[in-house]
Amino acid sequence: MDPCKVSATLFGLVLSLSLGRHVRGSGRPEAVNIGAVLSYGSPIGKVARTAIEIAVGDVNADPDILAGTRLDLVMEDTNCSPFVGSIGVLKVLAKDTVAIIGPQSSTVAHIISYISSGLRVPLVSFAATDPTLSSLQYPFFVRMQQTDAYQMTAMADLIGYHGWRNVIAVYVDDDYGRNGIYALDNELAKKLSKVYRIALPVGASRAYISDMLQGSKVFGPRVYVVHANVDSGLKIFSIAQELQMITDEYAWLATDWLCTALGASEPNGTNSSLHYLQGIVGLCQHIPQSRRRGAFQARWSELYGKEMVSSELNVYGLYAYDTVWAVARSIDDFLNESGNITFTSTDELVNMKGKLQFDKLRTFAGGQLLLTKLLRQNFTGVIGQVQFDRDRNLKSGIIYEVINIDGALVRKVGYWANLKGLSTTLPEIMYRSGPQNFSISQTLGNITWPGGKGKAPRGWVAATNERPLRIGFPFRVGYVEFVTKVNENHTVEGFCIDVFEAAVKLIPYNIPHQFVSFGDGHSNPSYSDLVNMVSDKVIDAAVGDIAITTVRTAIVDFTQPYVSTGLVVVVPIKDVKSNTWAFLRPFSVIMWCVTVAFFFLIGVVIWLLEHRVNSDFRGSPKRQCVTIFLFSFSTLFQSQQEDTLSTLGRFVMMVWLFLLMVITSSYTASLTSFLTVQQLSTSINGIDCLIASNEPIGYQEGSFARDYMINALNIHRSRLVSLAGPEAYATALRVGPKDGGVAAIVDELPYIELFLQRTSGFGIVGQPFTRSGWGFALPRGSPLPLDLSSAIMKLSENGDLQRIHDKWFCKAGCTPQTAGSSDSDQLHLSNFWGLFLICGIAAVVSLFIFLIRAINQYIRLNKKHKGPAEQSRKGCCQAIYSFFDFIDEKEEAIKNIFKQRKSSSQPQVGIVELT
Repeated sequence: MDPCKVSATLFGLVLSLSLGRHVRGSGRPEAVNIGAVLSYGSPIGKVARTAIEIAVGDVNADPDILAGTRLDLVMEDTNCSPFVGSIGVLKVLAKDTVAIIGPQSSTVAHIISYISSGLRVPLVSFAATDPTLSSLQYPFFVRMQQTDAYQMTAMADLIGYHGWRNVIAVYVDDDYGRNGIYALDNELAKKLSKVYRIALPVGASRAYISDMLQGSKVFGPRVYVVHANVDSGLKIFSIAQELQMITDEYAWLATDWLCTALGASEPNGTNSSLHYLQGIVGLCQHIPQSRRRGAFQARWSELYGKEMVSSELNVYGLYAYDTVWAVARSIDDFLNESGNITFTSTDELVNMKGKLQFDKLRTFAGGQLLLTKLLRQNFTGVIGQVQFDRDRNLKSGIIYEVINIDGALVRKVGYWANLKGLSTTLPEIMYRSGPQNFSISQTLGNITWPGGKGKAPRGWVAATNERPLRIGFPFRVGYVEFVTKVNENHTVEGFCIDVFEAAVKLIPYNIPHQFVSFGDGHSNPSYSDLVNMVSDKVIDAAVGDIAITTVRTAIVDFTQPYVSTGLVVVVPIKDVKSNTWAFLRPFSVIMWCVTVAFFFLIGVVIWLLEHRVNSDFRGSPKRQCVTIFLFSFSTLFQSQQEDTLSTLGRFVMMVWLFLLMVITSSYTASLTSFLTVQQLSTSINGIDCLIASNEPIGYQEGSFARDYMINALNIHRSRLVSLAGPEAYATALRVGPKDGGVAAIVDELPYIELFLQRTSGFGIVGQPFTRSGWGFALPRGSPLPLDLSSAIMKLSENGDLQRIHDKWFCKAGCTPQTAGSSDSDQLHLSNFWGLFLICGIAAVVSLFIFLIRAINQYIRLNKKHKGPAEQSRKGCCQAIYSFFDFIDEKEEAIKNIFKQRKSSSQPQVGIVELT
């Protein structure tokens, strides 16, 4: 255990035991002691010591506070040491101090917080920013400051603003540095970013720091966040400059210690001596301008000009000044309520023997009341409103300034405020606008980065020539067109390799890499194991025909898919070209029957419509029957010898020919498909049939298809047969399940397409029953997937991806065979019933019109030759019989008329009226 922690625990246990009480004094005291524990030699301590002394003098000179009670200051130097600080606080507490101001170090604050809690003395720090000090473990610790949790949120937003995913944090491994970086890690984790840590021991040598920075180059990120004290931080930057790490390839960010190092309360100053800080971006605490602050700064400048103070004012001096006033006001409120300061002694400490005079340490009886009064303070100081939150931290608008060192000039390039984010607008103006969400419009001013560049560095390098990326690839046995190792010269080639190399060329920076094979070359390796190697950092990436699955995306990042794929089912098929009656397959039986029936129907209808006026449809009964049978069939080939003369006949023929055109074209297309598409030789026509069949199923060795069928489709593993490649596929399918083969193969579509191009007798049934793709696998958080994905999209858009595909797979055509089902592809009556209905209606309507016109002619002729009495005696049936007799009698007359029409130059059209 840390000796400092042991000491702290010991002090807490001993001092918290109060066995007896000793009361000293009565009435309002003439003086009250307050303590201050500082590091006099540090940049913060120099300014804070003077500011505290000035504040104590101002309090004692103000008649409106403490009502004549004098505030006495007891100070001790911690010398930046937790051990010395512990001794110093004991000396301060031995003088009956009611509150302690400081320390400025979080490490010292952790230790003496146990002591102050044991003696019930409030400890008010203006510089200890470790977030863990706000825990309930330190009930008497009050922070006149914000915690580093806010600063690290600002730093995370600054990193996210520039699109950096990974950073390297360099920090001193003490409570301040370690807990601050933990807070940064938590904030970046919310943005799916990662922190690589470089922990430095307290007082690390230049050689040690140099070795750690040099070794950090292999991590890849080029964004560094330095969180340290002033001395260590400047040493880190100085060494980085010597290592040529402050160049245009790097980005360096610093927490608020940098402003302290610059030595000015306003960062718009110049400091030419810090030449190795060029391009650095940092955060500074922002204190709003006010009349009180302006007056105090003017007063300090006057003292500095008279050499009465040794350092320029910084923000910690302002916080230290207001800390004294907060303590003084709380003491005033305490005295107004209790009237006196009371201490109690601990008998156990009095009885302790030795040179350490623990009997002088007394417990402040009113410590809890004073703490309550302190936490209730609400006044306006030089830093603005002084008020504490429930975690005993200063409650105010948390604002940081973003600064940039450009040459000898330190420029403000923006602000960060909680609930507002990054902006170039003055925070006071932003807060006046009310609660708004500015996260979507965050902006900063122009920043000059290391090397004088105005554009933000990329922030990482994938690899260097000294350490190229180790790209793993599967050493395949089958389907070597996708990826394989050429043993003669140990090179790698294949479709996937060509896609990767083409994508790398489109990335605007160099990615040194070398390929590493995975597999023994005798069997296909497990792709899940290959992906696990990427996750375990054994290799830097995996390239090949790697399917993107849910399980794999949980451990690695994938690029944009460069091949769309899915699992399909392949079965044996048979050729139907040898089938004698294959030409009948396009139409169903009902379709054939209805079509033939319509041929006869149309022949009869046309004969009825043309018989009276067209000699081609007349003659002996035998000749007329032959005409009826052949006429409609000959229209199928446009070879009929008879012409239609009547309007109704031509109308029926127009509808019939349109129906024939549609049926003929559909039959031709369907027959072509049946003669070229092969048919199933098994009953399996999809994945559902395959699952229910209980037949053995083949899959490619090493493929994720096995786990998918077991876990997602609930297929028993005993049914699954591992096959090495296309030759094994063909053999297993041809043998069949009865002789030790398989009923079907389940594999990804690209493999099956290549298999079907080169092997006949097999086909795909159904559609792909999964949707996925192939991508390149990289470690989680790597920036490479985004750039590679953009490059793959460019390859797809400019056609290079298709050209690479054709190079490897389209040497002998790219059309895979697909098995179909004759039943599903046949044409049925339901496909054409509308056309048949229209044709039938046209025929019926034409016959009806013809019949009405013929009857009308018969009636008119009958009236001319017979009297009214005789006409009235004939019934309807007799009229119909007479009509047909009339037709027969006039047959010869019709022939003569038709001959006359045919011999004329302009033949008449229509029905000839009988006279």
